[in-house]
Amino acid sequence: MRTLCASTLIGEFFVIGFAGLVAMKDPDLTQTAVWTVCGVTMLLSVLLCGMLSRPGAVQLGWALQIGLVLSGFVVPTMFFLGAVFAGLWWCSVHYGRKIDTIKARWAAAQEAQGAPAAPDAA
Repeated sequence: MRTLCASTLIGEFFVIGFAGLVAMKDPDLTQTAVWTVCGVTMLLSVLLCGMLSRPGAVQLGWALQIGLVLSGFVVPTMFFLGAVFAGLWWCSVHYGRKIDTIKARWAAAQEAQGAPAAPDAA
């Protein structure tokens, strides 16, 4: 699960940065406000990559997805991109957990047969 979720979060990192560049064109927003919000959000997406094995990280990821969709009020394209990344986040969590379960079963079967487990089976 961690690999899929981290890939989604890194993709979001770049999308948030590009959305910040678009938001700078809004005359009602200051550069300081845009880059403070974008910087904090980009930092959160990178920090979440390392926290995915901890409790509450997936829920924090969902909060990030909601924030990404809501950023569409500033950059309208983000309604679409936020929805796409929310879908990718769901797929990453859902299928990542399935893959982790299959890996664990395979490692247990290999151990029961006495064969050494693959290095990344855990």
